Amino acid sequence: MSLQRFAFCAVLGLLGCNTKAEAPARPEPAPPAEAAAAPRKTYGAPLGASPTATLADVLKAPEKFDGQRVTVEGAVRAACTRKGCWMELSEGADPSAPGCRVTFKDYGFFVPTDSAGSKARVDAQVETKVVKPEMVAHLESEGAKFAEKSADGSAREVRLVATGVEMWR
Repeated sequence: MSLQRFAFCAVLGLLGCNTKAEAPARPEPAPPAEAAAAPRKTYGAPLGASPTATLADVLKAPEKFDGQRVTVEGAVRAACTRKGCWMELSEGADPSAPGCRVTFKDYGFFVPTDSAGSKARVDAQVETKVVKPEMVAHLESEGAKFAEKSADGSAREVRLVATGVEMWR
């Protein structure tokens, strides 16, 4: 064997014998999972392009909004426990927070009877109405509350008549 061939084989042998294995590349840790956006469910028509108003503004000056369409967001404090034919939207979960009843245009759709505790956005027309005593009693039997009840049992209320509701938990 020639000296060149020997040197060549020796170099290859040394390179081949280098068994120091490199540590396998570690995968990068996955970035922390983003909090998944709560799934939203729509009832009635998809929300339209009505101007946005805060519930607080509507409740402070209902006469300014009476007859107008608005998009309002709030906490669902209560819902009809029999059919889901109304819900109560408030500024927060606190039972003393200002709120109003939301009904659904032409009795055309309902929300789940267990909607209380959800968040909701509604596309609705603002109405101010006097509710007759027998209707007040009926609604109270389903869980509604009225802030302005008269001695005769009637109640004045600010109501949102929704064409669409978007709700999430």
